[in-house]
Amino acid sequence: MARTNFETLLEAGCHFGHLKRKWNPAMAPYIFMERNGIHIIDLHKTVAKIDEAAEALKAIAKSGRRILFVATKKQAKQVVADKAASVNMPYVTERWAGGMLTNFPTIRKAVKKMANIDKLTNDGTFSNLSKREILQISRQRAKLEKNLGSIADLTKLPAALFVVDVCKEHIAVKEAQRLGIPVFGIVDTNSDPNVVDYIIPANDDANKSIEVILDACCGAIAEGLAERKAERVDAEAAGEGKKAKAARVEKKEEAPAEEQAAE
Repeated sequence: MARTNFETLLEAGCHFGHLKRKWNPAMAPYIFMERNGIHIIDLHKTVAKIDEAAEALKAIAKSGRRILFVATKKQAKQVVADKAASVNMPYVTERWAGGMLTNFPTIRKAVKKMANIDKLTNDGTFSNLSKREILQISRQRAKLEKNLGSIADLTKLPAALFVVDVCKEHIAVKEAQRLGIPVFGIVDTNSDPNVVDYIIPANDDANKSIEVILDACCGAIAEGLAERKAERVDAEAAGEGKKAKAARVEKKEEAPAEEQAAE
């Protein structure tokens, strides 16, 4: 069963590419035609690529690993934040801090610093500081929250990266490539598809286009998480069943011994 369909993508404007003069020749296999100087993306291929990416994302989620969503362009920020949060995945919608992946230990230190500030606030240490110090620390906390708050629970490198605009997020893509982290990306006609492992050829500028694609992908992630939870419940139930069976066997073995002792 397809995650989405041609009509849904068409209504969302996923087929609109960039001007012909701005195109990347590597995107030729995904372009259906040119109309009024604008490239039109082949949505039949987009449907197939969404299904392929969704299945891979589902497998990652089912294995218990994390997927980092990246979208710092204005029209994608809120959509990505909402969709990623709905499946409890980390995301970056503010400025991408250089080295967020390649220098991950330093990023973790910054996140811990934010946690330490929260600790100072809760244990009453703030009351012993001057107003100026409190203001400085509060500003620092707000800045850290803005840039790193959404990845506070990312304790290790993500298993995959999902980017909305390959051109705009080129630093994030390069860092992922360097570390061998697979990249999922919405790739428009002006982008290079060769830098992405799972290509989703579509309009990466329209809010509706981004939302429709993320609905399909995050739906697959939610399925993967649900299946993982169900398997864990089944495994726990099977474990309890084995314990109960072992207890019954042990009780039967003890019964003859008690009867002999009584005689």
